[in-house]
Amino acid sequence: MNTIVIYNSQSGFTKRYAEWISQACGCECVEFKQGSKKDLSKYDAIVFGGWFMAGGITKISWLKKKLPALSAAGKKIIVYAVGASPENSPEVPVAMRKNFSDDEWQKIKVFYCQGGLDYDKMKLFPKLMLKMFAKSIASKKDATEDDRKKAEMISHSYDIADKKFIEPILAELR
Repeated sequence: MNTIVIYNSQSGFTKRYAEWISQACGCECVEFKQGSKKDLSKYDAIVFGGWFMAGGITKISWLKKKLPALSAAGKKIIVYAVGASPENSPEVPVAMRKNFSDDEWQKIKVFYCQGGLDYDKMKLFPKLMLKMFAKSIASKKDATEDDRKKAEMISHSYDIADKKFIEPILAELR
């Protein structure tokens, strides 16, 4: 199967997953700026990776615009989203689903890959947003123990990426 992995990464986690997928299936892997200019008609499968920002998958609108034509041509479309939340967070499925209409959801396979935070590689705006979010959670009058743990977790850099998260993606490509 002729496959391409196109990814949008800010701090490296989405890129790492793209490279792992590419290496495992021996396919082309390109950053979004180059990938968005590719002729996707020559590929059987398109894997798109983006990271979560405020519940939205970055650059997903580009793929969604191409989805009707790709789907009509019988292309396999896979989206993986990388986030800082652990895989078992109840927020993950909600965030994943809200990025797609019912019709889009039927045409693609969607996967979550936990990543982490690397404040040293983040741009100023997302970094400030996360820091403010952590403070607001921690300072809530009715903050729960889970709230405090979440605030502590996102107040500094961490890496919870794992190759195991590409296994369902690779299975879908087989």
